[in-house]
Amino acid sequence: MIVIGITGTLGAGKGTIVEILKEKGFKHYSVRDFLVERISQAGMKVDRDSLTIMANHLRENFGADYIVRSILETTTGTRDNCIIESIRNTSEIEYLRRNACFYLLSVDADIKVRYERILQRKSETDNVDFKTFVKNEQREMSSLNITSQNIAECMAMADFTFDNSGSLAALEKQVEETINKIEHKNCRPTWDEYFIELANAAARRATCDRGRSGCVIVKDRQVLVTGYVGSPMGLPHCDEVGHLFKQTTHEDGTITNHCVRTVHAEQNAICQAAKRGIAINGSTLYCRMTPCRTCAMLIINCGIKRVVCEKRYHTAQESEDMFLQAGVELVYFSTDILEYSNQ
Repeated sequence: MIVIGITGTLGAGKGTIVEILKEKGFKHYSVRDFLVERISQAGMKVDRDSLTIMANHLRENFGADYIVRSILETTTGTRDNCIIESIRNTSEIEYLRRNACFYLLSVDADIKVRYERILQRKSETDNVDFKTFVKNEQREMSSLNITSQNIAECMAMADFTFDNSGSLAALEKQVEETINKIEHKNCRPTWDEYFIELANAAARRATCDRGRSGCVIVKDRQVLVTGYVGSPMGLPHCDEVGHLFKQTTHEDGTITNHCVRTVHAEQNAICQAAKRGIAINGSTLYCRMTPCRTCAMLIINCGIKRVVCEKRYHTAQESEDMFLQAGVELVYFSTDILEYSNQ
């Protein structure tokens, strides 16, 4: 997932860049919309002053990166490329660079051109005279307070800078060229992406083709043990003699098929830790789909505190409920259900 942040001066064309990127499939998140929602909840009037006051309040009380941290958390479960509009604090940029495949775009234009643009928007936060417009911009451009808005510093940290004093076509060309450059760069994976890739590598050793699951247990960003789905040692594998199916009839009358010939990837990883005397209390478990009910109980009793899944298991609800009650954090890369034969 590529995350693009957009910063720039008032009326420079941040929204226009957003629309161009949305047409390319990027999902849009806005710092302004985030703040407006909280201003409305507080019963305040939505204007430029209240936007600044609320932003500074949130950063001072919850951390300078709080706003983008909250927005990025809402992208959990999706691999869609996304845009975060109106980056205004350097700590926000630093957080995004640590936690995502992130690029910052900055846009500027002649100040008189920008003022005419904001008048055309007819937004209640921009309905000001030119003198007030200049004053608002100067106030937001720099600050010695690390939790306040500092647009000038953010613009200086940009990976790509656009001049939007000309035509829409000229801006579209700049954006197009930039996205091509970004898409051809190799993004460093996040830690979660890295360990999910290792779990998928382990899955290639699996001997049951229903899911072909793999698992990695990690602590302090170090791999402790791995596991994959397969029969107990010395017993025949599904790939050799076929599946051993058992049917389960649920309370609502639905029937599901389960292959019981194999030990699940999570169970095998936990067994490896037990055999080798490796403590996994407080660790994170990475796997292809939501652990089943039995695996979930083992995970809870082993003291594993976080489970990261690439996709969702089709009967995941019971495990999800247990993890919630036990205080085990459950993260999905995608909430799509992993599908396989005879499900």
